[in-house]
Amino acid sequence: MARTRLFFATDIHGSEACFLKFLNASRVYKADVMVLAGDLSGKLLIPIVERVDGSYESTFMGVRGIVSGEKLAELEERIRKVGSYPHPMSKPEYDELLSRPERANAIFEGLIRDRIVRWVALAEERLRGASAEYYVSGGNDDYPWVDELLRKSRTFIDGEGSVIRIRGGHEMITCGWSNPTPWGTPRETSEDDLLARISGLASGVESMDGCIFNLHAPPRDSDLDMCQRLNEELKPIFVGGQPDLFSAGSLAVRGCIERFKPMMGLHGHIHESRGMTSIGRTVCVNPGSEYAETILRGVILDLESSRVRSHVFTSG
Repeated sequence: MARTRLFFATDIHGSEACFLKFLNASRVYKADVMVLAGDLSGKLLIPIVERVDGSYESTFMGVRGIVSGEKLAELEERIRKVGSYPHPMSKPEYDELLSRPERANAIFEGLIRDRIVRWVALAEERLRGASAEYYVSGGNDDYPWVDELLRKSRTFIDGEGSVIRIRGGHEMITCGWSNPTPWGTPRETSEDDLLARISGLASGVESMDGCIFNLHAPPRDSDLDMCQRLNEELKPIFVGGQPDLFSAGSLAVRGCIERFKPMMGLHGHIHESRGMTSIGRTVCVNPGSEYAETILRGVILDLESSRVRSHVFTSG
């Protein structure tokens, strides 16, 4: 089996800047296989409310601001770069959204859909004739219908829920679902169900020697899953002035890695737990995420038939 260079990134959460960097990364890093796994969708709808004088008011990244009509497009672009969804509207429309959360949710989902459709179209244009293979899939923050949009692409391959063979002959299984979170995101489930999903996929793998487990949730107690504990109001807890950290990864993911012993695990979900570790023979990696700073965190992995020969973390 020939050596294969794989570039892995995750958790870009709607960031236009990070997505464009991912499209360019195969050329920059000379990668054969590109994997963008999980949480393509952004987290925030940003209302931009028109004022009586024709200017626009918004609160963005905690700062209230007013821009003229001539600066509106510039403001929208800044918001898109960091992954949020700008939505200009009149004052009556804004008041309606405050009183009708279901209307705000419908607009938010529509903006997520529009951005992913545009990203797929952009990839078709920019990557025409590209030599690398591109695997793009959802995560716990992505609605299941995101898969339908990805599968309309001629460039991206969405491996969610299947066993696929990537360049170099490695098998890869993909599961973007996570164990429960405090936020009740669209694609999370119980540990028992997650165990069944991953085990079912693993049962279709011909050989674990060179297999890649592309699982959005990191394994529990792996140092790839450390995050700050929150209180009942979802605010960070500090002890002695320091963040109270705990392992938020999945027991099901760890159990499947220990049972099936794949060559490698690709994980994300916990943005602040960038790193690499080993569970038995399995090399597990989480490249982390700094999408709000428009930084694409990633990792380059040089693979041989049944081992990870080398790795380099990247930021750009």
